[in-house]
Amino acid sequence: MQTKEHTLKQSFPVTGMSCAACAGSVESMLGAQPGVRSAAVNFANNTALVEYVPEEADPAAWKKAIQSIGYDLLTDDAAKESLAEHQQAHYTTLRNKTRLAIAFSAPLVVIGMFFMDMPYANYIMWALATPVVLVFGRQFFINAWKQARHGKANMDTLVALSTGIAYLFSVFNTVNPAFWHSRGLHAHVYFEAAAVVVAFILLGKMLEEKAKASTSSAIKKLMSLQPNTVVRIGKNGAEEVVSLGDVEVNDLLLVKPGEQVPVDGTLVSGRSYVDESMITGEPVPVAKEEGATVFAGTLNQKGSFRFRAQQVGSGTLLAQIIRKVQEAQGSKAPVQKLVDKIAGIFVPVVIGIAVLAFLAWVIWGGSNGVTQGLLALVTVLVIACPCALGLATPTAVMVGMGKGAENGILIKDAESLEKAYRVEALILDKTGTITEGRPEVAGESWRESGDRLQYGPVLAGLEAQSEHPLAEAIVQYFPLDPARLEHFESLTGRGVQGAFSGKTFYAGNRALLDEQGITITDTLQQQAEKWQEQAFTVIWFADDKEALAAIAIADKVKPGSAAAIQRLQQMGVEVYMLTGDNGQTAAAVAKETGIRHFKAGLLPDGKASFIKELQQQGKTVAMAGDGINDSQALAQADVSIAMGKGTDIAMDVAMMTLISSDLQQIPKAIRLSRKTVRLIRQNLFWAFIYNVIGIPLAAGALYASTGFILNPMIAGAAMALSSVSVVSNSLRLKWTRI
Repeated sequence: MQTKEHTLKQSFPVTGMSCAACAGSVESMLGAQPGVRSAAVNFANNTALVEYVPEEADPAAWKKAIQSIGYDLLTDDAAKESLAEHQQAHYTTLRNKTRLAIAFSAPLVVIGMFFMDMPYANYIMWALATPVVLVFGRQFFINAWKQARHGKANMDTLVALSTGIAYLFSVFNTVNPAFWHSRGLHAHVYFEAAAVVVAFILLGKMLEEKAKASTSSAIKKLMSLQPNTVVRIGKNGAEEVVSLGDVEVNDLLLVKPGEQVPVDGTLVSGRSYVDESMITGEPVPVAKEEGATVFAGTLNQKGSFRFRAQQVGSGTLLAQIIRKVQEAQGSKAPVQKLVDKIAGIFVPVVIGIAVLAFLAWVIWGGSNGVTQGLLALVTVLVIACPCALGLATPTAVMVGMGKGAENGILIKDAESLEKAYRVEALILDKTGTITEGRPEVAGESWRESGDRLQYGPVLAGLEAQSEHPLAEAIVQYFPLDPARLEHFESLTGRGVQGAFSGKTFYAGNRALLDEQGITITDTLQQQAEKWQEQAFTVIWFADDKEALAAIAIADKVKPGSAAAIQRLQQMGVEVYMLTGDNGQTAAAVAKETGIRHFKAGLLPDGKASFIKELQQQGKTVAMAGDGINDSQALAQADVSIAMGKGTDIAMDVAMMTLISSDLQQIPKAIRLSRKTVRLIRQNLFWAFIYNVIGIPLAAGALYASTGFILNPMIAGAAMALSSVSVVSNSLRLKWTRI
């Protein structure tokens, strides 16, 4: 039997990428490395998500391979930690280059437009253009050469070819104008076009870097939630301030009002209200007292408390959330895979179009054919940058994932986000999803007023030994010392029996009483029927002759369930409740919450079969449950949603995890998915339209009819603007309510 190989999934920062084609180059190089099973490179957040076999893989070799094509992979922890510093340094360098490039290009434009006849104009322009093209823009030429050595091309190739050709052509015309004069032509120079294109592209890259930094602000916000230091209580009771990294499991820690909880743990003393909104998205502070669980990153509001550390470092809920969001932001939506393929062949196709445009002008352009052809070649190469195309999907995904994390919605990957957009039917489990999942006593009725005092301890004694989940609700409800029974026996599917003071007592369902021939008074019977109409479960308590009491057990509907179900139905999502409970209880819950479709008495495989039926009707089905009891149904659903229950939330099971168990998070998650997918489509539309319109204009398609030909400087500005506009459109989602 073949065993499944052990793989790790890890995110590595990548530096030096300038467009989607760069990401494609890094991805293909990583994918070819030994031990790597899959690699997804995200241009928007400069990361590579790599799944690999640890025994076969060598990250140091990956780094060398990536460096050979002009980029770098940060594989050691120290380098990863300094990534923020590296990105800031890169942005500062880019900003300085941009400012200098603009400073040199501005006089070039003035001379080119108004003072071409001044003495030595070409030589002055040559002097001004040289530092812009060869110094401030040198990375375009270096990277293009590295790509060319491996038979690849990217945005740097387009920029290097366009500005390089314009610059060299201008140098030739400046040094040797007689070549054109002897042929009756004027020796045009395009120093200002070459310099301004570099300046505009640098400006576009600078604005793009700034905007891209904003797309990952959700992760930065989450990372900033943990304090750097914490107060630890020593064995002698003394307080000491230690670094967060020094905290170990079982350490006793102190949190004062206004401080953030440093790690996950359990309260041992004190009480307070803790604001958990930064993790769950819930605005109301949660009361905490001895035995309660607290999570790293949450904010203590009122009192001080001491708690025992249970999860530290990467084991905390906050660390898991950060890791999951980073992986999700680095993942690729199915549509992105198609875009990457297009970006991969885009650059060679553009170079081909530019060459054809040049040849067409030379053949049919008349006396100025060569000059106009060269201008068309440069303009096509400049305007057809695949940056906007490469940024369209990942920026929207990153902002969407971040927005979800801020609202307590964790989405496993971009594919899950895209699937949730199409959800038409939602399957809800009843217990713990629609209801609280915690059975509580809703009422009690005794045969006679004195029976409670006399027989209550016996009932508590019976239920204390029972393993049934409803028994715990009765034990907690009766503040009595349980009687010590002389005999106890569990009766599967019916209840329990025991002996006390030589007399037999029973606690269980109606079938148990009927089986034993026990009589029930009319008063108790009528009360039990009322409770059953309200969907309460009735537990009977009796001696060997007569029913002594009826106890009503209720699993209350969560406060927000009805509103959430109404909102989902308004969004066009059909809501179905599937439960293993009886039909009467299911009908009452459905009525209370406004659910139109439900099925009761279903086993786990019955839930999965029902989902299959809906899928065969062509519906995209989502299932929300606890991720454990409903695992079969969750696996069958197109989109699986785990309702959060503290640190044991099923993050790896579900495509979506709601950290809060509030059902109102589900319509939020579906709305977030719809808004993100709409953004992706908008971005791709504008990126494609930009190139569909821009390339023919740059080639001179309108020249014959209107005399219009696009200036390379305008093309450079348009190229820069396209990338910035796509990122800015994605950022709109940050300020949108979901």
